[in-house]
Amino acid sequence: MLQFDLIIVGYGNVARRFEALLGEQRKLLARDHGFRARIVGTATRRHGYRYAGRPLRVASTMEFLDAALARSRAAARQRRLVVIETTTLDVTRGEPATSYVRTALAGGAHVVTANKEPVAFAYRSLARAAERAGRRFLFEGAVMDGVPVFNLARETLPAVQVIGFRGIVNSTTNYILTAMENGQGFAAALAEMQARGIAEADPSLDLEGWDAAAKTAALANVLFDARITPHDVERRGLTPVAGRDAIEARKTGRRLKLVASARRQGRVVAARVACEALPAGDLLAGVEAQHNALVLETDLLEEIAIVQRGGGLTATAYALLSDLVTIARATSPSPRSARARRTP
Repeated sequence: MLQFDLIIVGYGNVARRFEALLGEQRKLLARDHGFRARIVGTATRRHGYRYAGRPLRVASTMEFLDAALARSRAAARQRRLVVIETTTLDVTRGEPATSYVRTALAGGAHVVTANKEPVAFAYRSLARAAERAGRRFLFEGAVMDGVPVFNLARETLPAVQVIGFRGIVNSTTNYILTAMENGQGFAAALAEMQARGIAEADPSLDLEGWDAAAKTAALANVLFDARITPHDVERRGLTPVAGRDAIEARKTGRRLKLVASARRQGRVVAARVACEALPAGDLLAGVEAQHNALVLETDLLEEIAIVQRGGGLTATAYALLSDLVTIARATSPSPRSARARRTP
């Protein structure tokens, strides 16, 4: 039975839900996927740093990570050390999350992150670092929570090129637009998203389009090697005036949506986040409230659509868990699951 040692950097709501999910799915993970996992270290600025059940006296999260990696060398050598990175978002610089990922890979750990920033700012260099180290760098939770957007393209579409995409990838702004269509005020709709824990206390990253721009850059970098950052994405966010525009669009049979899109044309990648009045027949026009959707444009299969009608902590925590299963499949001596071995 494979035993993973986990170091969690950023021990907030998502990380704690992930820890609970590990316990809830413990028997299934052992039976069907042949591994167990234990958390050996946690880092959070609010509650401090712990390793092997004891406080660790360090001055910073990076110092903690260096110390935890040094104490976990045996697990790293055996390819069973995983750093789970869920630190606070910074979609304007991509730090410190990118540095944490780079340090973990250099220390021999696989890395799973729910952050979009490392993928949006440094995907290519981090992917190369993972390849040199012989480790995995996975990030299914970076866009649309646990919906397997990246795995869909990477694992299930061989010989197919994704050449563009368009989607609704920010729950807060889509909820606000839907609410304003129905007469609710901008401030009231935003307050409701904050009360549900979906929008941050400072919602500017959502409203100004930074969150959607970071997800756009991450998708473009992975799906068609765009090599852009959120700063390269044309960005027009949401303002209170959008409420009037949403109502007017609805009167003419259209729906106002904050659409994230990107497309490669030769060596040029055009990426954009902006409100668009979509015709009623457009799949994205029917995406309600805090739901998300993504339409992939491909060379051989035309358009492939993914709709997420839910989300939240459990979905994001599941993304971390699914990436851990992917690492287990690559690390296990046998590629078959325990269930497959029982099948005649």
